[in-house]
Amino acid sequence: MKPAYLPDALAKDKVEVLAQSLGLGLPHAEQWDFVQSELSQDLQAAPGSGKTTLIGLKLALLAGAWTSRTRGICVLSHTNTAKDEIINRLTAVPDGPRFLNYPHFIGTIQSFANTFLALPAIRALGYEVQAVDDHVYEAAALRLLERRDFSTLRSFLSRRRDGLDTVAQAVFVCEAGELKVTGPRGTTPADPDTTASGRQYDRLKRQLAKEGVFRYDDMYAIAEWYLIRNPAIAAAVSQRFPFVLLDEMQDTSDVQQHLLDLVFSSGAVVQRVGDVNQGIYTDGMPASPRASAFPAPSAAELPVSQRFGPKIADMASALTIRRQQRISGAGPDTQIGLLLFDDHSVPEVVPAFERLAHELIPREVLVRNPPRILGARLTKGTSATYPQSLTCYLPDHAPAGRVPAQRELISTVRAAGARWAVSGSEYEAVAELWEGIRTTMRPALTTTLPPLSRLERSMTKGGGQLRLILRDLLTGSSDTDEATWNSATARLLALVPDLTQEPLRDASALAESLGFAPRLDSAAADIAVDHDDQDLSEQVPSVAGSIQSAKGETHAATLILECLDRRGRKHDIHETLKLLAGGDIQRAQKTVQHAAQLIFVGATRPTHLLVMATHRKHAAPYTEELVARGWGVHQVRDQFKDA
Repeated sequence: MKPAYLPDALAKDKVEVLAQSLGLGLPHAEQWDFVQSELSQDLQAAPGSGKTTLIGLKLALLAGAWTSRTRGICVLSHTNTAKDEIINRLTAVPDGPRFLNYPHFIGTIQSFANTFLALPAIRALGYEVQAVDDHVYEAAALRLLERRDFSTLRSFLSRRRDGLDTVAQAVFVCEAGELKVTGPRGTTPADPDTTASGRQYDRLKRQLAKEGVFRYDDMYAIAEWYLIRNPAIAAAVSQRFPFVLLDEMQDTSDVQQHLLDLVFSSGAVVQRVGDVNQGIYTDGMPASPRASAFPAPSAAELPVSQRFGPKIADMASALTIRRQQRISGAGPDTQIGLLLFDDHSVPEVVPAFERLAHELIPREVLVRNPPRILGARLTKGTSATYPQSLTCYLPDHAPAGRVPAQRELISTVRAAGARWAVSGSEYEAVAELWEGIRTTMRPALTTTLPPLSRLERSMTKGGGQLRLILRDLLTGSSDTDEATWNSATARLLALVPDLTQEPLRDASALAESLGFAPRLDSAAADIAVDHDDQDLSEQVPSVAGSIQSAKGETHAATLILECLDRRGRKHDIHETLKLLAGGDIQRAQKTVQHAAQLIFVGATRPTHLLVMATHRKHAAPYTEELVARGWGVHQVRDQFKDA
């Protein structure tokens, strides 16, 4: 078979030339090994090791040497954020945009499974997809449960504490080549073969499938079912994609991994990159991990971090839970320390950190990258222990209440417009924008908006007028001018009832997601101008959020707040300090390991300053040992005089 790219695509001289043109240094042998590798392999990459940069460099090299017009590269990631970062890097090099069009594919594992397997399977069954969304599914399932023909099931579930969740979270699983219905914990509430309620439970799920409403996890089961029934598909996919690159592999679930094994088992080169020690979205290692679980025992390692220096590297190395790794810090000499508070000084912790960051870090650095405040928990639970969450330190902090899929519409418009500009595909851009609108409108509707293919094209009909609005949003300047944006969204809201044949349930629920927001580059310029006019002695305010939300970010200064663990029994930083002062993380309780893993993620974000806030009585047994390792110890109420 003819190779899909030139044999010298990854030759040393080509790597050197492109890296130099991009201003990239490759001082470590591990970086060269990854960039030049043409065989299936895993790469265990430490935080800040520049794996995203290396992925971008490798893709740019392959893009410039790709010769096949029918076979492409497949780049998969766990999140849209990671996918967008890869696309951004490709658009910055001359040949990179070639990989954004057919025959190549860059997207999430979910979008890959949907596009090439699940959606064709659903169409083969004669169904038309209306929505693939957990929240849409939940609403549709509970509405269907109210029908008379599900009265037996409704009566049965009313006697169960989790009855409604059992219906709202029902999923398909593929067992022995068949699609079966199961509840959220892997079991059904009643036997579908012997009880009426069990039969109705199974029928309700399959009725929603006929109506085209699915949960995200349904798509993996349907994809697996389709592969088993059509075994030639896996070989066809591997033929289409001879080279596969998987990013953020540590966040891939067991179900996703199983599907990837089935799809790419027919000869494709598969290179997987990630950091298993940052796998915070999977609840621990499975009791019997798959033989293909990431990373393989023979995985290559990229242990050198360019983000931070030796102090954070030593600390992070002691917290590598899932795969022990000795991290080397080749970045700035990041300062690390404790910020101690007492029972009465919790509200003073964040202001104290901001003053400390102001004293130790150049102001222009903080303006470009404001200090970050992170906590493992955002809100308080039922425990009387104090403090226990980020809101104990920042009572006015209001965590975002919307589901992650519902982002501001203006962000979707800009992302779709950028895709069109790069790929030249109007259809892809319009489809992406319409799916964003369907998601955004969900809180105000009692039904779902129709898919793009069902929108009428006549300008005298609502669908045709809506198509015109979509084009105006993508080609006009509505996202740069607030008045124009408000006019466009008002037109959109006026048309929605015509498409659903129902009035909006609660238009006020859309106020935030339909709001105008300036472009980030414009906002940054405004901030820079404002600060140029201000006294250099003024502090830069911090930005607060969860540790989980900061995954993958780089900060100038990071404060990690002591919070209760997920069971509400132990403080995370307290337990982590025990480990850092000489404990054995491999022997620690699972809850302590989980807490320490979150601390690992948060503590590997900063380039200049890392501070952990903890109660002074929690830190007392460990301060001497930590000071000997180069940590600073600061008191909230003593204006940062060394303890």
